[in-house]
Amino acid sequence: MNFIYERKVNYYETDKMGVVHHSNYIRYMEEARCTWMEDFGLPFSVLEENGITIPVLSVNCNYKYHATFGDTIIIRTFAKEYTGVKMIIGYEITDKKGEKVFLTGETKHCFTSKELKPINLKKNYPEFHEKFQSLLEEPES
Repeated sequence: MNFIYERKVNYYETDKMGVVHHSNYIRYMEEARCTWMEDFGLPFSVLEENGITIPVLSVNCNYKYHATFGDTIIIRTFAKEYTGVKMIIGYEITDKKGEKVFLTGETKHCFTSKELKPINLKKNYPEFHEKFQSLLEEPES
């Protein structure tokens, strides 16, 4: 399931050259991921109330082109892999017109208790597991 998150680039997110500083793309991915999870019914607050955290294990970014102040960007967010213990989220950041790809990337996550001990959602939280599992399914045409 693809999720589309749209936002405008702010002036403070750019560097001396007038382009978005590379570190801000990671923030954009996190904004999109949090909004996506909220949209499909699993906001971080609900997971945390149930003792679940989702730390980031790694971030991979391939910078293709630069965004600048005032650009409206689209962050396409999608589940690439989900096992019940780990999850990989993919991202593609483009301009609103779809003419330029600014970035492709992914974040890897695991599910843990508040004590940061790994947990298996399939075994311990089947209702949450079903929701995450459904993100891998392609919508019927």
